[in-house]
Amino acid sequence: SYTTDTKSREENKKTLESLYSLSVDITKIRRLKEWVLLQDVAYAKEIAAILKEMGADDTTVANIIEHCPEAILHTPAEVNSQRALWQLVCQNEKQLIKLIEQFPESFFTTEYQQNQKANILFFQELGLKNNIITRFLTSAPNIFYNPVEKNKNVIETLQRSYLNLGGSEANMKIWILKLLSQNPFILLNTSTTIQENLEFLQKNDFTDQEVLQLLSKLKGFIFQLNSSTMQKSMLFSKNVFKCSDQELKQLVLKCPALLYYSVAVLEERLEGLLKEGISIAQIRETPMVLELTTQIVQYRIKKLSALGYDIKSGNLESLNGTKKDFEVTYGKIQSKKERPIFNPVAPLHIED
Repeated sequence: SYTTDTKSREENKKTLESLYSLSVDITKIRRLKEWVLLQDVAYAKEIAAILKEMGADDTTVANIIEHCPEAILHTPAEVNSQRALWQLVCQNEKQLIKLIEQFPESFFTTEYQQNQKANILFFQELGLKNNIITRFLTSAPNIFYNPVEKNKNVIETLQRSYLNLGGSEANMKIWILKLLSQNPFILLNTSTTIQENLEFLQKNDFTDQEVLQLLSKLKGFIFQLNSSTMQKSMLFSKNVFKCSDQELKQLVLKCPALLYYSVAVLEERLEGLLKEGISIAQIRETPMVLELTTQIVQYRIKKLSALGYDIKSGNLESLNGTKKDFEVTYGKIQSKKERPIFNPVAPLHIED
């Protein structure tokens, strides 16, 4: 709502003076968003006063303005309304100011206040905890810009699909909340996309139970795909692993990444594994290894090789999992290697 095509290319002297008095690094603003300094009206001192009232010190105020200069173009009334809105889910103003400092752009997007408020209340009614809602406000703010009816519509489609696939009424709420907290961006999809993707899986002979299993494993990312990319990825995997439709289905259930990643990504990861001397047969046995980037795989192989563990002849299970999982596996292999041949504390049977 602010003009970036300014007729006079002159910086607003009053704005500059206000920013100097607040110890804001103006060169940073010139470099990032000079257009802010060219606006006829700005509220630098007023916005700073509101932030200080919330408990921000001078350094925090300067930081916020440097990282999000357009904050000073909002009226005090808009910022106070936003403050009241975020207080619906923040424990106190100390937490609020911390969030503003970390995510100023999310806080100073005030154009959708009515939608934001309606969505916050809707998420609270749904049973989402306030700390999850604050996480959404900062990391997925655009889901609050939707009219609440759109978000309700998507949730209703998910609930209906869950029940149609044989999910129980008793578990539905937990399932929805878990899905949302893992991936709030599913709300940016349309109900039609959700329906189409579920139909695609059913047409590919996944049973209702298996579709539910995939939805939970994929944390809702399946709704951000489309049937044509899923089809291409599945066809690619089928050709690489030379398997039947039934075998492919089992591989996908074992490793939903085969459905989720594009052909280009799968190709690159396969190539990386083959370069390390790993065979297609090994990958087919443990397809989850394709969930890891080539860099992670190389790093893990290097660490295991240093312990004398030969990945080419062994099982790929040791490469799998999160960083934490790998560290546990690595620790076990290491301690096995270092373990003495005899047990020094075992009693020795010596004949008298």
